[in-house]
This record gives sequence, structure tokens and C-alpha cells, in this order.
Amino acid sequence: MFDKILIANRGEIACRVMETARAMGVKTVAVYSDADATAKHVALADQAVHIGGAAPAESYLKGDVIIQAALDTGAQGIHPGYGFLSENPEFVEAVEAAGLTFIGPSASAIRAMGLKDAAKALMEEANVPVVPGYHGTNQDGAFLAEQAAEIGYPVLIKAVAGGGGKGMRLVQEPAEFADALASAQGEATTAFGNPDVLIEKFVTSPRHIEVQVFGDGTEAVHLFERDCSLQRRHQKVIEEAPAPGMTEAMRAAMGEAAVRAAEAIGYKGAGTIEFIVDGSDGLRPDGFWFMEMNTRLQVEHPVTEMITGVDLVEWQLRVAAGEPLPKTQEALSITGHAFEARIYAEDVPKGFLPATGTLSHLAFPQDARIDSGVRAADTISPWYDPMIAKLVVHGPTRAMALKQLEHALRHTDVGGTVTNVSFLALLAAQEDFAAGRVDTGLIERHMDALATQPTACSKARAVAALTALGLRPLDGSAPAETLVLWSSLTHSLSLIHNDVPFSVDVTVTDTAEYLVALEDATHRVTFRGGSWWVEGTKVTARTARDGAELTVFWGNGYRFVVVDPLEREEDVGAGGNTIVAPMPGLVKAVFAVAGQEVTQGDRLAILEAMKMEHAMLAPRDGVVADVVVAEGAQVEDGTALILLEEEEDA
Repeated sequence: MFDKILIANRGEIACRVMETARAMGVKTVAVYSDADATAKHVALADQAVHIGGAAPAESYLKGDVIIQAALDTGAQGIHPGYGFLSENPEFVEAVEAAGLTFIGPSASAIRAMGLKDAAKALMEEANVPVVPGYHGTNQDGAFLAEQAAEIGYPVLIKAVAGGGGKGMRLVQEPAEFADALASAQGEATTAFGNPDVLIEKFVTSPRHIEVQVFGDGTEAVHLFERDCSLQRRHQKVIEEAPAPGMTEAMRAAMGEAAVRAAEAIGYKGAGTIEFIVDGSDGLRPDGFWFMEMNTRLQVEHPVTEMITGVDLVEWQLRVAAGEPLPKTQEALSITGHAFEARIYAEDVPKGFLPATGTLSHLAFPQDARIDSGVRAADTISPWYDPMIAKLVVHGPTRAMALKQLEHALRHTDVGGTVTNVSFLALLAAQEDFAAGRVDTGLIERHMDALATQPTACSKARAVAALTALGLRPLDGSAPAETLVLWSSLTHSLSLIHNDVPFSVDVTVTDTAEYLVALEDATHRVTFRGGSWWVEGTKVTARTARDGAELTVFWGNGYRFVVVDPLEREEDVGAGGNTIVAPMPGLVKAVFAVAGQEVTQGDRLAILEAMKMEHAMLAPRDGVVADVVVAEGAQVEDGTALILLEEEEDA
């Protein structure tokens, strides 16, 4: 076994690996960028090495610097986590050339699965079912159109080097093919430097079911399946294990196919075989097809750990150290059901726009597993993925585990940034999901209901008002002694909730009794029997405050701004004339020039932030007055990018 390993990653996966290593008596070395000097994974490690600037290209993607850090600290192996260098075969070779152990698969296995078209050809040879399609090298447009016609519409055009939905287009009929092909090839070239595509049959009512495999380089076992069908923009949102509706016959067929796939490339370590499944008529052993292999540990691996009792990171370390597979296939079994929800700093009503911010408050329920790389007072950086935590629950049945998931999300408190917690809680309670009727289009079909901005009821607003005045302590304890005069004392204040201001009058009628008059309701709030009450409702709300921002956690996280009565509202004068950065980021491209006539919705610039590109669009028809940023500029949230002429002058 290793004495010391280096984790070539950051955030929650670095912390996750360190926890298992520590339990095994293995020391750990963290690497960190300028932006991560005080990060949680740095604090958890036995040693930490600074490797460069905040941008991944200046730090976490610098393989030579990371390898040197491992050598300098006496680490014997490097665990890549996921993302960054985890599926880079050149990095694997460099690690091994330096005399270190790469805790993962071989470079040849990664290369074998690196391109979708080559991987599918390999899987066909291994008798693993693949989706009908064309995976060849002929990229002539007319030829590809002929292949699409033979496969039968609808078809998917997919970048061979793709991922995350980039370079992917759904084509419903032949007339749409040429334009869709050009669009997919252009996006693939930009994203991956490779315009090549493959054509596949589009599966109706598709489900995304993947199988966890683990190999020792010769033999492999599977640790059953995970259902990852709940997706938005081809990104997973909630994962579960086992898959709802799974039959023993199909589980055996999928598991055996996954093991054949792993053994065909001499796979070593943890990996995932992803299948697309036709869910239109139940789950059938002849209704699943190989999609791709992830040659690393997956983000959603905890649900597999919960149902099998296996620590996959421990298995990774043991097998990488030369030990045999810890269990045979016959020794592995499923117990209960597990869900994982990915909690992100993102603005769901604004199209899941990634967000930044300092976590002024962070609290999770005690009855859930939390994998997180941040703590209260940490900052969500624009340089990396905005994940706050993975919340994982396990129960004896799917229904019970799902109830636990919703309850845990309703008791997850995050202050200082917008999050997707309310969206996840609504999704956990969604009728089709609860019934196990899942497919990759579920979220999109119900987006209007799921993406609604949570709005505080009058009782929650009353709690906010009392908290803002300091009459109700943040921890919900008893109120301080209040001087009650012969006549009642009334406090007036203004709050803003969901960008809408409202006024409140709070009258202190007794030391522990208050009359809260809102614009649409009046509530009597009391403290009695050790608890706060709004009329006949017991207040179970948690509250947090950071400066003017106040959050009431009561089923949802309701954010308020306490208005300072001494401040005067400034006339910004910009109206619809200024295009501003919605978050900190890098100005990737600028398309506008002064004097240019633009139409509402025209793309004026691209901002790169949170590993995504965001188009800055013209808010109205008009004329560009000035472009105040240049390509390559790093800007802060709210920075003016482009100015339009006043409407009367346009």
C-alpha cells in the first residue's frame, strides 16, 4: 500500500479521496492554485503545494508541475479525481515515466475509449450492443446524409470527441440535416479542435443508465447500475441506484456487457459504461446500447457506494498498489436505494446561470451524506465548476429514499449565493419522477413548474421582518427583554424580496408578542413554550444574515435585502442601454463595434465563466454607442461591456 499519494484535483473530489486515504493510513498531498490557497482540500491534506494561477491552464492542467510536486513531496502515486487530467493518456504516461503510479487506468485504455467512433467499433468487436449508426471516417456531407437516411430519422449528429452535449444536434427530417451538420461540426471544432462527427439513431423515450465497473487489468466486475436520466443540457442533476423498473434479466445483460467492455481494453480501476436505453415499453434486455465509457471515477459514484457498501476510492488505492480485486461478482449485492442531488450555485429561473458569491451561511442535515469541497465563508470562484455539494441519501426502498431526499433538500441552508436547492426539492417531489417514470426529457417537459422562483409567504416575510429588526435572534432562541411603554412601540422597515420592495410595520405589544403588518396580511407573532409562533403555525425556520442580505430557510431559502432608510436610491440612468457582465468572467469574444445597428437578441459578446460560455445579447433594437471592453479582459460582476445609444437618439 502507498505511504503517500498526491491528489491532482480540487474541490469535493479531492476532499473525498483524502477522507478515504486518511482512513487507510495513507498521507495525502494537495495541489492548489492562487484561487484555492485557503480551500477546504488544502486544509484537509497533510501537505499542500502551490502550482500556479487561478485559471486551470495555469495550474490544474499543468501535468509537469503536478508530477514534480509529487516527486518533491515523496508521494508514490497520483490520484487524478475526475475532470482536469483524469482522462489524459499523455499525463498517465508522464506519471509512469517519472516512476510514480497513476491511480487509474492505463494510457492505452483511456485512448481506446477516448473517441466515440473508435470506441463503438471496439465495442462491436466485444459483442457489446451499440446504437445503429455510422461511425466511420468519411465526413463528406452528402455521404453522411445518405447514412442518416439509411439509419432512419430522427437521428443524432454527435461530435466524435464530444462531451457535455457540445457538437450534438437532433435532426428530425432530411431537410434539416445539412444545416444541423454544419452547426455541429462548427461547435465541435471550437470545443474540441476536431470537426468529425458520427451519426446515430435517436432513441425515443431515452433513459441514461450506466454500469459501474472495476477491473484489475485482466478481469473485471460490475457494481450494478445507476440511472442518470434526470438531465438538463445533457448534464446530470439527480442520480439514483438501482434504476427504477430494472428487471433481473436486464441487469444481468447490462452487467455482463459492461464487464465485456472493460475486459476488452484490459481496464484497471474504477470506470463507468454508459448506455442509452429505450424506455418506451419498459426495460428489456434487447433495448440498451453502448454510448461511451468514462475511464475514471464518476461524480455520482456515492450512490453505488451506498447500495453496495463498497468504498470505491479504497478499491482504487488497493488495486493501484497491486492488490487483487477486493470482491468477486458473486460477493456483490444491492441493499436498498440511494439518490444523489448535485447542489450548485446557479440561478435556475435565469436559465441555470452559474453564480458566484461568498457562502455567508452553510448548513446541511445530519441524516444525509454530504460530499463538499467548500465551507461557510468560502467563495464560489468564477474559475471552476460552481458545485457546492453532493447530497446523498439511502433508504430501504425507493419511495422512502426519495422522501429522505426531499426532506434533506428542504433542510439544506445556503446563504450568500443563489442555488438550485429549491429546484432540486421540487424535482424530488415531481409526480412522474416519484412514480419512476423517468427519461432524459422529464426536466425539460416540466421546466416551467420546476424552475419557478421560490416566493416567501406572508408568514415567512413576517419572520424576516422580526429578524431584520433584531427582535427574533438568528438562532430562533428567546427574544431579548424589550422595554414595553404605556403605548405600543411600532417599528417600520422596508425589505426587498425577489427584486420587489415591500414595507412592514412591527408593533411590540409585549416582551414576546409582536403584531406584524404587511401590505397584504397582518400576523400576530409570539414566543411561547420555548418556540416562535406565527398565529397557529410553529416557526421551524432557520435564519442567516450577512450585511444587508437576510435569508429565511423555511421549506426553501428565501432571500431578502434589508433596505437602509438613510440610503438614497441612485438613478443608474442605464435602463436598457447597457449590457453588463452577469458574473465575473473572461471576455472571450466581442462582435460589436461602435456605430453598428443591432437587433434585439443579436449576439454582441461572449463571456466565459464557470467552465461555460455565455452569450451577451442586445436587449433591444438600437445602435452601439461604445464598446468598453476588449477581448481577453477579465471582468467583475456588473461590469459594463457594451453601451447602446439612448433610444430617442437611435
